[in-house]
Amino acid sequence: MSPFHQILGNNLVANVTNFTVWFALTFWVYLETHSVFATGMIAGIYLVFTAAFGIWFGSIVDHNSKKLAMLGSSVVSGIFYALALAVLLLAPPESFTNPYNAFLWFFVFLVMLGVIAGNIRSIALPTLVTVLIPEDRRDKANGLVGMVSGIGFLTTSVLSGFLVAFGGMLAVMLLALVCTGLAFLHLSLVTIDEGRAAPDPETPAEPKRVDLKGTIKVIAGVPGLFALILFATFNNFLGGIFMALLDAYGLSLVSVEIWGLLFGVLSTAFIISGLIIAKTGLGKKPLRTLLLVNLVSWSVCCVFTAQSSIWLLAGGMFVWMLLGPYAEAAEHTTLQKVVPPERQGRVFGFAQSVEQAASPLTAFLIGPLAEFVFIPFMTVGLGAELIGGWFGTGPARGIALVFTLAGILGVVITLLAFRSKYYRQLSATYAGGPDPAPAQ
Repeated sequence: MSPFHQILGNNLVANVTNFTVWFALTFWVYLETHSVFATGMIAGIYLVFTAAFGIWFGSIVDHNSKKLAMLGSSVVSGIFYALALAVLLLAPPESFTNPYNAFLWFFVFLVMLGVIAGNIRSIALPTLVTVLIPEDRRDKANGLVGMVSGIGFLTTSVLSGFLVAFGGMLAVMLLALVCTGLAFLHLSLVTIDEGRAAPDPETPAEPKRVDLKGTIKVIAGVPGLFALILFATFNNFLGGIFMALLDAYGLSLVSVEIWGLLFGVLSTAFIISGLIIAKTGLGKKPLRTLLLVNLVSWSVCCVFTAQSSIWLLAGGMFVWMLLGPYAEAAEHTTLQKVVPPERQGRVFGFAQSVEQAASPLTAFLIGPLAEFVFIPFMTVGLGAELIGGWFGTGPARGIALVFTLAGILGVVITLLAFRSKYYRQLSATYAGGPDPAPAQ
């Protein structure tokens, strides 16, 4: 098995572990506290940490062996999971039923730090695609990365629901520690030729720093690249709504076991699209593919909660998951082509930070807004009177209205992006720009 495929498998184990912990935490906190505010805060914490650490994580990837960076990611995750387990065992059980208890949020804080340490891997992996895969096959390799993410989602969804139902967070944390250790052990045995040139003793080494100014200069030097990052930022701004409210909406329709199992079944859409991309690629215009799949995805979001139906929700989620890997692969393929490899870790890290910077605002605001504005609006307010007859009334319909409005806004912004000069500029750069050579 090639090193690239071994790395994919190793990242699969690590991602399943980290995201099972995150999904399970969200399920568990909602079931313990019955608070939409609390689940919104968890999503917000994840996104704040992602935005805050992305640039720093990118510099770690650029200045060190990619393998060493990923090994360090597993070590840090393991430490925080062990600390979180200690809090879970030592704190009074009733602490975790109160959404405002300090023990609950200290536990959440430690767990989310362990999860976020795994983001180093999500930055390192696309840079390894650049190193290990020829330029004309990178879109297909990015499809495999999307397929692995889909398998991870499938496993994560099933595991998290059943673990919470039958073992609570104790079972989740114990499994996380074991799997994190196994991922570390396997990766330590994989040999990766990263093509890193031996340092010249007569040439001063580049300082190991974040170098935000230099990273911004590289991005600004590619016409339209900032616009691509800002477009992804807006998508994540709206995506924060789904991270904060989707579990609460789904759990209002079915049990936690069914919700987890449903997520697992629907996650086959990630696998299907990943296999298709790995076979056919993204075509000669990946940016056009990116905007088209966004247009379809947001159109679906306008209607997938139009009625209180688990089948309608499931259909919309399947389309969303089917198209998601196309958007991610298109963005990665573009960055891998137009950004020098020695800067890709920092550019991917910068993009991760900036793209996620809007989502914390959404996640932090949308929980309280849903609970104190939209839910009353569709339960006893004017919304229930005006559209409740066909849209439905109650707390779940308040959440559904948020999804519908987000979908309409997403369609409008995507259409504007299609007509922008930045789309034409970056498309031209991708089509005519040479494949950047690694620094010697």
